[in-house]
Amino acid sequence: MSIIIAILIFSIIILFHELGHFLLAKANGIQVNEFCLGLGPTLFGIQKGETKYSIKLLPFGGACIMEGEDESSTNERAFNNKSVWARISVVFAGPFFNFIMAFVFAFILLLSVGCDLPKLYDVIPGYAADAAGIQGGDTIVSINGKKIHFYREISSFSTFYPGEAITVVVDRDGEKIETVLTPTLDEESGRYLYGFIGYGVREKISPIKCFVYSFHEVGYWIDTTVQSLRLLITGKVSPNDLSGPVGIVSTIGDTYQQSLETDGAYYAFLNLLNIAIFLSANLGVMNLLPLPALDGGRLVFLLVEAVRRKKIDPNKEGMVHFIGIALLMLLMVFVMMNDIRRLFIR
Repeated sequence: MSIIIAILIFSIIILFHELGHFLLAKANGIQVNEFCLGLGPTLFGIQKGETKYSIKLLPFGGACIMEGEDESSTNERAFNNKSVWARISVVFAGPFFNFIMAFVFAFILLLSVGCDLPKLYDVIPGYAADAAGIQGGDTIVSINGKKIHFYREISSFSTFYPGEAITVVVDRDGEKIETVLTPTLDEESGRYLYGFIGYGVREKISPIKCFVYSFHEVGYWIDTTVQSLRLLITGKVSPNDLSGPVGIVSTIGDTYQQSLETDGAYYAFLNLLNIAIFLSANLGVMNLLPLPALDGGRLVFLLVEAVRRKKIDPNKEGMVHFIGIALLMLLMVFVMMNDIRRLFIR
């Protein structure tokens, strides 16, 4: 059951991404030949008007296949025969819909359980926060000039910038206090700590604040994805730590099963919702990377065309995207092998 739920969540996120492409294609008068969920051979399909709606064998991925998207077409409703800004809107809509989905899920989650506001319960004696005079009841306002909205952002900062000194601004009864903190390595956990202790619980907030904080929640997961990519590119995280569809489905399944056994169905649902926020925001960011075959790679070509006011040779662009797809498939095979290996050695 847990695997089925995991595949369902993964499929819904991908389907919503493709729905973005589909709706903007229709809005711009582009002919959509097929809208499908999954990859591989077709299990079920139905033709409605000009579009075939189908479900494929492999429950990973999806596609919105438009007329003249990857080949020349004389059809005036073909993708490549539309204006460059129409095509940009269609390509960008997929990742943008992922951010919309993440926002909606975030609103539901925050309305249900509240926020982990950055208010301190206490500080650890002997650590930097204690030495600087920071106290329980203080609220972290910013770190290195970046506004802090959630307590978990503090932990994230120490993860992405281990050992770095930070400039912290705290609010104490309306008074802003600024100080510099240098973390200390905790031998037991192997982490650099500033000495903060949060409340460890989420505080309920009003629906209006939920709406505002939902933007911050999506922003948090976008930033987390970007920072993780930075660590990967700089070699601070190994490619072996990457997870693909198999690993993601396994993680979702494990989370659901553990939450169901320890906390019950309601909290299992909330934990899955939290994962769905991360996955949707993550998919949006990853698809906007300026790499061939991804939406971001296509946007690069379209933006160059918009600046030049002249189309790039479709054969050259097609070759670049073909190479990108080939490399992407190799990466997917590598990641899938990693996922399978981890399933057997954990």
